[in-house]
Amino acid sequence: MESTPLRLFCLAASAELGAGISAALSQPLAAHEEREFEDGEHKARPLDAVNGADVYIVQSLHSGPLQSTNDKLCRLLFFIGALKDAGATRVTAVTPYLCYARKDRRTKPNDPVTTRYIAGMFESVGTDCVVTLEVHNPVAFENAFRCRTVALTGTPLFVDYVKKAFAGDKLAVISPDAGGMKRAELLREALEASLGRPVGKGLAEKHRSAGVVSGDLFVGDVAGTTALIVDDLISTGNTLLRAARSARKAGAKRVIALVTHGLFMPDAAEVIADPAIDQVVVTDAVPAFRLDNPAKNKKLVILPAAALLAETIRRLHEERSLSDLLVF
Repeated sequence: MESTPLRLFCLAASAELGAGISAALSQPLAAHEEREFEDGEHKARPLDAVNGADVYIVQSLHSGPLQSTNDKLCRLLFFIGALKDAGATRVTAVTPYLCYARKDRRTKPNDPVTTRYIAGMFESVGTDCVVTLEVHNPVAFENAFRCRTVALTGTPLFVDYVKKAFAGDKLAVISPDAGGMKRAELLREALEASLGRPVGKGLAEKHRSAGVVSGDLFVGDVAGTTALIVDDLISTGNTLLRAARSARKAGAKRVIALVTHGLFMPDAAEVIADPAIDQVVVTDAVPAFRLDNPAKNKKLVILPAAALLAETIRRLHEERSLSDLLVF
């Protein structure tokens, strides 16, 4: 859309990420107002003109530290509606962490399928495209929305990091459960193509029921390797730790976790400290605010996601292909 002006907004809850995207895109953030009212209600409105513009709005929909998931979602939806009312030609929601993405199917009788309801909310305010990073289930995400969706992955960031940090090692990529096998295979194939040599694979299967994780099946040849456990998010870290211990038992000499979203709920710090795990690599799409002194945590590596998101915005605006960004 070369003849259509680009406008980049970022709501206050994701200000740091928005600033990084703005710098990487060489596109200043458009001005907007966010106002709080005494009764807890709020409003947001664009201050720069958006009539006829191709608009991108950044808001990562994780909980905390100052606003809940629902607060952030509500503010984003209202702002998208205001942009459309103000004449924006196209509005793209850039939500690196998409809330409720894990509730994509019924696991109990009469369960909600919340991902589908979230899609309906975005569509109801006129959203033209939703961009997210390492959504929990890409197929469910794409099927839930009728508007355009872009499911980015952390693979390009992780490939670059592994090449710099462990290029000389014998490598194996491990999925911590059967549901993540496609994600793990995408990373393994990308590493093989980039390094020009074989990369092994493994699977640490688990079973979850009523929040309880069980099972210790491990399949794969990881003896003598730097084992790379890849996942979309780390919450308490129990799934990651089970996979790491299984890989160690199978002979891995080193275990590195490559996890796009570090939620780091209570007890996650103890999991990271466990000797079975040598390093945890996450992106800054969700700030590591729940950890004490994350910058001083020697096991934690935080990769900036701004350049990947900025390049995605650039290509969407210019209507260019995203295929080499390894989208699902």
